[in-house]
Amino acid sequence: MQPLAERLRPQSLDDYMGQEHLLGAGAPLRNMLQSGQLPSLILWGPPGIGKTTLARLLAQESGRPLHSLSAVDAGVKELRELLQRAKKQNLFQQGKSPLLFIDEIHRFSKSQQDALLSAVEQGVVTLLGATTENPSFEVIRALRSRCQIYRLRPLTAQQLQSIAEQALAKDELLQQYKVEVVDAEALQQYAAGDARKLLNILELLVGSHADPKQPLRITADLLAEVLQENLAAYDKNGDWHYAVTSALIKSIRGSDPNAALYWLARMLAGGEDLKFIARRLIISASEDIGLANPNAILLANQCFEAVDRIGYPESRIILSQTVIYLACSPKSNSAYQAINKAMELVEKTGQLEVPLALRNPRSQEDRQEGFGDGYLYSHAYPGHFVEQEFMPEALRGHKLYEPAQNAQEHKFKQKLDQYWKKYR
Repeated sequence: MQPLAERLRPQSLDDYMGQEHLLGAGAPLRNMLQSGQLPSLILWGPPGIGKTTLARLLAQESGRPLHSLSAVDAGVKELRELLQRAKKQNLFQQGKSPLLFIDEIHRFSKSQQDALLSAVEQGVVTLLGATTENPSFEVIRALRSRCQIYRLRPLTAQQLQSIAEQALAKDELLQQYKVEVVDAEALQQYAAGDARKLLNILELLVGSHADPKQPLRITADLLAEVLQENLAAYDKNGDWHYAVTSALIKSIRGSDPNAALYWLARMLAGGEDLKFIARRLIISASEDIGLANPNAILLANQCFEAVDRIGYPESRIILSQTVIYLACSPKSNSAYQAINKAMELVEKTGQLEVPLALRNPRSQEDRQEGFGDGYLYSHAYPGHFVEQEFMPEALRGHKLYEPAQNAQEHKFKQKLDQYWKKYR
């Protein structure tokens, strides 16, 4: 018999639970289906929230054939053979390119992802990738640029309760038992936003129930006894992954190594992906420490590489060292603020012309247009500096970087004061 999670897999979007921000009225995926225009997508989210099911339903709703590959099993050869078959079918010429669903797409190597580029760009297939990892780190940039990335959210406690109730009411096997969920909150905490895990727990509890004629009362004690898991590792609302991560980063930002270590331990006890933790530390090293201690990002990067090579449990020591170092480092968010200001300025002013003096002439015509005229080579001047304007004409004198109050950036400001009037 199929597992309970497979038996209860939704057969239509009306039965699909969650992701209202993508599938509700007026939401992006709903609008795409209604318009008949479905682009290549990467569905990013934690396990057990319906990525595979959503891909199947999108194929069903759009009326397109669906081909599935698992990045764990498929190689470049299998991928290219599938793409060749899709090309021969010629459906993309009729505007009905088949959907190619790749589960765990982050496990594809760079060469495997490269093999997808041409087919996706030409529309030979419409890619539906599913990943539990941040695509910014695990999917190559060229493939990301050809896909719309949507983040799927963990299921809420209410949604998990609805799934449990439907399973008990509709599944033929579970209907044979008198099941009473006494402690729904504990059940949801163990599921941690994961519908597959929730259904697996129900199936396990029923399977371990000695006498089908006797009522099965699902209590916190029974869950602890059967599952042998630490309930304290999970947050009440099933979103410990996000809440505890936020607590760790805020503790580092607040220069509290003790609290940061506690939240790190919570993440480790909860089975958090070690590389996810290390990535968050790299971001913290740049966003919250930044130029106050430039060595912080170097240590955080080394932490990521070491964690990737060594694994658990020894990696806990490397993570601990890095967390303590970051929490005890001087703090500055000047780089974070500066790029935000710059992005806002670009959005406000648009694509301003690059000054002619800053353009490299690549042809005789460029030279005739004045490319490079007036550019002063900094190294040809005393101290390797000469004052000149590098901003577009409309933004002359504009200042985006404000040095923060710390020893390192104080040195920066002294040098900038020496060079530029705008910093005096």
